[in-house]
Amino acid sequence: MLNKPEMNEYPPYYEGYVNHVPDGDLLQILDAQLKETINLLKDVSEEKSEFRYAPEKWTIKEVLGHITDTERIMSYRLLSIGRGEKEMLPGYHDDEYVKRGKFNRFSLQELLHHQSLVRQHTILLLGSLDEEALVQRGRANGGEVTARAIGYIIAGHEIHHRRLIEERYLKSDNF
Repeated sequence: MLNKPEMNEYPPYYEGYVNHVPDGDLLQILDAQLKETINLLKDVSEEKSEFRYAPEKWTIKEVLGHITDTERIMSYRLLSIGRGEKEMLPGYHDDEYVKRGKFNRFSLQELLHHQSLVRQHTILLLGSLDEEALVQRGRANGGEVTARAIGYIIAGHEIHHRRLIEERYLKSDNF
């Protein structure tokens, strides 16, 4: 079972994500999250999936694309740091990734399928790392982080955005 990382295992700006993750087996949490996200969005129409709760905000499809892209990037960091990479891994500009991802051209079901495949990869990768690899420290986006912390950041990032979808999109008077 993967235990929550200590605060010294990740930069302070990730604390909110890590704190969102409930206690328990992280691999089971990640698997359950995927099911929760699919269940949350499965009945959203294509028209509604392009809803923005405010001008210049992302659509539901863009939020889902962002969650998936971020998990891809974090999984690469997880692999790299778990394998002992010592070079600084780059950050990324999420707004630019969403803009260039052009997620609204995909159906919501396609985007959910992409997220499902990426999540399955993340679970397999995390499950393959031994304790030594999980506590391995590396550098990414200007800070030091452990492989284990990255797993929790992935989970917390999805929780954060799923809550935003529930609160700002699905409960909006304009939805």
